[in-house]
Amino acid sequence: MHQFLTANRTELIARCREKVAQRGAPGANEDELAHGISKFLDQLIKTLIVETTATPMQSRQVSGPSGGGKPNLSEIGESATQHGRELQLHGFTAEQVVHDYGDLCQAISDLAVERGQAIEVDEFRTLNRCLDNAIASAVTEFGYQRDFVVADKQAMHLNERLGFFAHELRNQLCTATLALSIIKEGNVGLSGATGGVLDRALLGLGNLIDRSLAEVRMQAGMPIQHHLFSLSDFIGELKLSASLEAQVSGCTLTVSEVDPLLAVDVDRDLLLSAAGNLLQNAFKFTHPHSEVILNAYALADRILIDVQDHCGGLPAGLAEEMFLPFTQGAENRSGLGLGLSIARRSVEANSGTLSARNKPGSGCIFTIDLPRHALPEKHSAA
Repeated sequence: MHQFLTANRTELIARCREKVAQRGAPGANEDELAHGISKFLDQLIKTLIVETTATPMQSRQVSGPSGGGKPNLSEIGESATQHGRELQLHGFTAEQVVHDYGDLCQAISDLAVERGQAIEVDEFRTLNRCLDNAIASAVTEFGYQRDFVVADKQAMHLNERLGFFAHELRNQLCTATLALSIIKEGNVGLSGATGGVLDRALLGLGNLIDRSLAEVRMQAGMPIQHHLFSLSDFIGELKLSASLEAQVSGCTLTVSEVDPLLAVDVDRDLLLSAAGNLLQNAFKFTHPHSEVILNAYALADRILIDVQDHCGGLPAGLAEEMFLPFTQGAENRSGLGLGLSIARRSVEANSGTLSARNKPGSGCIFTIDLPRHALPEKHSAA
């Protein structure tokens, strides 16, 4: 059998490649094949040759014992382990790892029938032992590597979520600190609008903590709590907190009049988080003594909330990249680069979309797009 395999080595490898291609599996490069089927075929031939000598048991150093071993320190075990690692890195599945070796077994059987080559029982047993040990080693390593990848992704996801939480906490704390500093100057009282901003910031901190705890319950399948409320009242609340930021940053805030009949049916805290992040982002990057515009209106069956800044515009291709976590495309690198990512997630959780339009030489317009609703007649009449 070893002579048959040696004479038909090229044909067998070609048939294995064809079978891989027919399954639509990821492409296999030459380095991968060097540690895969071609290498295994050479080791199978070597095993069969050793078994024809006076010391046939030495073939176990190449193929490993029947049933494997712990550890399986054999040439086939080592190369199959490396092959399993390579297949995982190239995007194969565990099923494809097994088929990779099964292809060779089928190719040998088919070609032997076509050429009239008889395979002895002992030789067939050797083939099965080699395949068994190779598949076991390759699949085991494939599983280890896949677990490492999953663990890395989970750790990255956890870090991102912790970053989101810290970023939101800092935003609310910053608003509260600004309000308190103005109150301490003695020009405004706790009962005024600035005191209201402080109250809402402290309430927002509590809500943020409550939401983080509620997120655990959401993972169990509990839906987000939507409520129907006035868009005009919502924009009015945003205006109070944003006016304070405008004052501190030396910018002008312009807020449009909102139709009092318009309403949104969303999770208010999440929408407040999204719009707040957009405004904070606008005040952070807009040029000094320029204008930030907050505009809310209806268009057909949609509610649109625009936040426009005067940052000077974005470099080409950056408009969509800004929404990726930990991305900072401007010179101001304060913060974590999470605000826009948080805003998009919050809007999408409310069945909406968040997009950005670049106005070269002027600035950016970020638009929250939500389903349109109207307040009940009783509420609007009041």
